[in-house]
Amino acid sequence: MRLAFYAPLKPPEHPVPSGDRTMARALKAALEHAGAQVDLASSLRSRDSKGDAKHQTQLIHEAKAALPDIIAQGRAARWQAWVTYHNYYKAPDLIGPAVAQALGIPYLLIEATRARKRLDGPWDSFARRAEAASDAADVIFYLTERDHEALSAYAPAGQQLVHLRPFLPQSELPPRATGAGLLAVGMMRAAAKRASYALIAQTMALLPNTTRLSIAGDGPDRPQIEAMMAPYGDRVQFLGALDGNGLAQAYRSAGAFIWPGVDEAFGMVYLEAQAHGLPVIAQNRPGVRDVLYPNYYPLVDAGAAGLAAFARNTMPDPSDIRDHIARHHLLPAAAQTLRAGLTLAGAP
Repeated sequence: MRLAFYAPLKPPEHPVPSGDRTMARALKAALEHAGAQVDLASSLRSRDSKGDAKHQTQLIHEAKAALPDIIAQGRAARWQAWVTYHNYYKAPDLIGPAVAQALGIPYLLIEATRARKRLDGPWDSFARRAEAASDAADVIFYLTERDHEALSAYAPAGQQLVHLRPFLPQSELPPRATGAGLLAVGMMRAAAKRASYALIAQTMALLPNTTRLSIAGDGPDRPQIEAMMAPYGDRVQFLGALDGNGLAQAYRSAGAFIWPGVDEAFGMVYLEAQAHGLPVIAQNRPGVRDVLYPNYYPLVDAGAAGLAAFARNTMPDPSDIRDHIARHHLLPAAAQTLRAGLTLAGAP
């Protein structure tokens, strides 16, 4: 099978690291693991972060001008389906529906979101195109139950919704953690990240004074976060920004993972931590609950008291956590789900 792949928010080859780029690369790897040859159909970024109507119009014109060459590329390559990752009102798919229609091939979306409240606002033009792309999809893979609710409410007749669990782009589990203490991993920027760090600081005040915390991450808000943690002195260690090997070592050296997840859609760090067998101390939030080992706690309330109470409780067995990740959140499971969805869409 030969597929066209497109990520309008941030293409997989973009030089700036981000969660979207990581996920785009992981999806490309999973499709290849499923046996497909995957062509990057376009690198056009349709992102408009400010609600600028003029910028949206310009991007729409750029996408329209690119269509003939992309259609010709698809005919020459004999694409059998088009797959777009992350269609939403700030970065709609302005290319895929037209190309799929011209080539007569199935059109599939991964992590599309419906945002009809954005209609008639500063993103009106883009929101309408994001809705149109969602309407055009034969299959939409949703990652969280929250997305599924909106997608199912507005799904046109005949559209298939398939649950693709968030996954790590690897086939094997990493070594099991054998350390102690708490580990937090998060960028040090944006209000939501600061809010999570603030909750961690409040939680530390409610835990025994022998509790130690390591923090992996960096960013412009680091001075503020260091000030939050200052009351705990050398009980808190800042590891800075870590590469893949350094982060893996941090997971292996921990005993539990803490990240409240304020306003997180879902966090890949939760999967990374659990792959090492670490129990997770997190909030009861949509998205977060979609990637956590189920049924071992009622997810704690939004406050520090709930987080601290769970941290003092008996944690689930690391082997059970790792087994859950292996069965549901690694590359083979994702590839199987994607292949099934392509079949549903009518791809050969």
